[in-house]
Amino acid sequence: MKQLTTDRGLLKYILLSLITCGSYDLFFIHSLAADINEACREDGKHTAGLIKLLLLSLVTCGIYSIFWYDATAERLSAYGKRNNVAVEIDGAKFLLWYLVGALVCGVGSLYGLHLYLKSTNAVCEDYNVRMTTFTV
Repeated sequence: MKQLTTDRGLLKYILLSLITCGSYDLFFIHSLAADINEACREDGKHTAGLIKLLLLSLVTCGIYSIFWYDATAERLSAYGKRNNVAVEIDGAKFLLWYLVGALVCGVGSLYGLHLYLKSTNAVCEDYNVRMTTFTV
């Protein structure tokens, strides 16, 4: 059993993206999609990976990436409801912070991403505990 990443954070994401001139984003999206697919596999849905996200975002001028985050936020929220995990974001809340927050110099968008990463960490932590308990 693979342990899912539980230490994603906004500051780490921003710093690594800056240091690597944006190439960290590719690794980040790939690992994020893989972890969400693993943790939420019971829902029967599948989160698109890096290649599909890049191609569809390119074709839709970035709109698909917003849809991608919205859909994954919904999956995290559903996981939280199913397993009694405190997930602080859902699709609507993410869109509100991301889109409306962009009007305030992007600060709201960063807060939305912070909530998203915090929720992802909570889901991955719960999954790791459940899999450890289940396999022992």
